[in-house]
Amino acid sequence: MDRAPDQRKVFISAGEASGEHYAAQLIPAIRKLAPGIEFFGLGGQRMEALGFRRIVRAEDVAVMGITEIIRHVPRIYGEYRKLKASIAKERPHAAILIDFPDVNLSLARTIHKLGIPVIYFVSPQLWAWKKYRIRRVRRYVDRMLVIFPFEEAFYREHGVNAIFVGHPLAEVSLPSISRKDFADQYHLDPSKQWVGLLPGSRFKEIRLNLPEMIEAAIQLNEPAEFLLPLAPTLTPEHVNQISAMLPASGPRITPVNDARAALHHARSSVVASGTATVEAALIGNPFLVVYRVSRLTYSVARRAVKVPHVAMVNLIAGCEVVPELIQSDFTAQNVVLRLRDLLHDEAARARMQADLTQVSASLHADRSPIEQAAGITVELMGQAR
Repeated sequence: MDRAPDQRKVFISAGEASGEHYAAQLIPAIRKLAPGIEFFGLGGQRMEALGFRRIVRAEDVAVMGITEIIRHVPRIYGEYRKLKASIAKERPHAAILIDFPDVNLSLARTIHKLGIPVIYFVSPQLWAWKKYRIRRVRRYVDRMLVIFPFEEAFYREHGVNAIFVGHPLAEVSLPSISRKDFADQYHLDPSKQWVGLLPGSRFKEIRLNLPEMIEAAIQLNEPAEFLLPLAPTLTPEHVNQISAMLPASGPRITPVNDARAALHHARSSVVASGTATVEAALIGNPFLVVYRVSRLTYSVARRAVKVPHVAMVNLIAGCEVVPELIQSDFTAQNVVLRLRDLLHDEAARARMQADLTQVSASLHADRSPIEQAAGITVELMGQAR
């Protein structure tokens, strides 16, 4: 299919909350360099509000884990075929794939065969497991834009054109909303300590992580309020189910819409492994990392994953900066023990905050990651066949 000369298009695939957040920044940055570009593909509501045409909704494909993916295969495959058909029909001038490797690495092959430049923004964690996928990256990805400093060397050693562009969250200013205004917005008591509970952005993660967090809040038995940020990619049905999980009495747990503001104003936090741990580090909020997956997923991952830490903050630092409570270690009792230190031990808080400052500094690049990604996209658009 030939392209109309005045109809420039970019395909974007962002299937998770963090990827959708980056895509929502990329769209205006690309338009600034090349006005009039049309964007379409897989994305969330924030992207749609910017004029992005959603072929597939991110909230319809956000699953995780081996057993979860198997259970959703027919539906996911149907959505995947819709994406492939839209790419073949519309022949964009470039494609930006953001994380989400189970879908995006397959899309990369399809896109590459059509002669469309492939930009992969936010590397899948191939350095931790599934290293065999590096062959697909080397063959089908034109630019791998990595956001953690150690990833560039890993990819270059494997023959991939990789560039460390810095972490997009490192460029984001601290939330401007005051503690009082945030308290007024969500009817919180500003005189109490606030504790952030971040169980993950996907509903499956929340179902596995939130109950133990709630039990920890109960066992903590302190006059604190608990903030529960909810990702915008969650469906209304999922939000209702989460609300039903919250205790009718005992500690007050308040759903909020702004994770960064919650981290900024919380005294400390309990954070599920993922992008939120990087947000907490950049904001400087003392926290501990937790995570739980299905037994099958954990059994496979334990054999396959070859890294010394789970938390990205600890991987960047090369040592345990924040405590990790994973799978069977993730109990309410263990959470309470570590959370009390982060709430009351000023020396422990100061040490962690100093370490988090060093991690934060390593995530900055010379130029804005979003501006670099936008510039590379516009540069490669002219190379489409």
